[in-house]
Amino acid sequence: MNKKLSKFLSITLPLLLGVFLIIYMYRHATAKELADLKNSLRTADYTYVYISLFVGLTGFWARAYRWKYTLAHLGYEVPFGVKFGAVCITYIMNMFIPRSGEVSRAVALNKYAGVPFDKAFGTIIAERIIDLILLVIVVALTAALQFDALKAYLDDIPFQQLLFYGTVAGILFIGSVLFFMYSKLGWVQKLKLKISGLTEGVLSAFKMPNKWPFLLLSLYIWFSYVLMFYVTIYALPETSGLDFGTVVTAFVIGSIVITFTNGGTGFFPFAISNILYVYGVPKSAGAAFGWIVWTSQTGQILFLGILSFLLLPILYRNK
Repeated sequence: MNKKLSKFLSITLPLLLGVFLIIYMYRHATAKELADLKNSLRTADYTYVYISLFVGLTGFWARAYRWKYTLAHLGYEVPFGVKFGAVCITYIMNMFIPRSGEVSRAVALNKYAGVPFDKAFGTIIAERIIDLILLVIVVALTAALQFDALKAYLDDIPFQQLLFYGTVAGILFIGSVLFFMYSKLGWVQKLKLKISGLTEGVLSAFKMPNKWPFLLLSLYIWFSYVLMFYVTIYALPETSGLDFGTVVTAFVIGSIVITFTNGGTGFFPFAISNILYVYGVPKSAGAAFGWIVWTSQTGQILFLGILSFLLLPILYRNK
């Protein structure tokens, strides 16, 4: 019962907090700010939003196509439709249950293409490692180039507390790894066997012969994320004059928010509005931009995810 309650709270609490932030934003906004927000949403040039969604669709395609290299290295040829549908399912599942999308993606590949779950999941983890490295690079470059503008934000971060918790987490992690490596307990040995397939999948990204196409597609995936965010600034006059560095900064903040929440519900527009305000964009316009980006991308994820759930069982029902 405690496990079910814990799982329920881990899903609902971020959503409830997101709803609270939405209410908080509107309750503390002036009548003029609300009127400006509605006017911005009504008069926005949505042509640029449609262009950004097309760019986002190419990112979905690239992620699905990239997957073939790690799977081929393990000896599996999977139809592109299965890979694309599984990728779409990843995004929609992560919106409702954070980090569940990777598991759902491996389940879909196992169900509709017969790839063992542990190996499929291993290839996904390998991709996530590459994606994490690229995200860290983008964050580091952005922080270095935009440090002066972000200094007010950085001053509010409790670095001493973060260092303490990080040290404790590091010690616990190292202790767990050593225990796992040297323990002779039966359940640990069984776990090691289960992880062997996962390890094979993870290493596929580093051992496969087609490393360069894999890396180029990885770069394009992140380029498409930034580009679809950048294109959308032209939908509003207040954001159309932002320089590329400012846009990338807002993109990084938004990416971090989405990573650690249920798809950024409530958090994303709030965070984007605050960071753009640092660069002189009125809060109402920043909020409107955040809502346009979040709503359009969420709509695309919902559409493609639901479509994948419906079509995969029909097109690949022999599995």
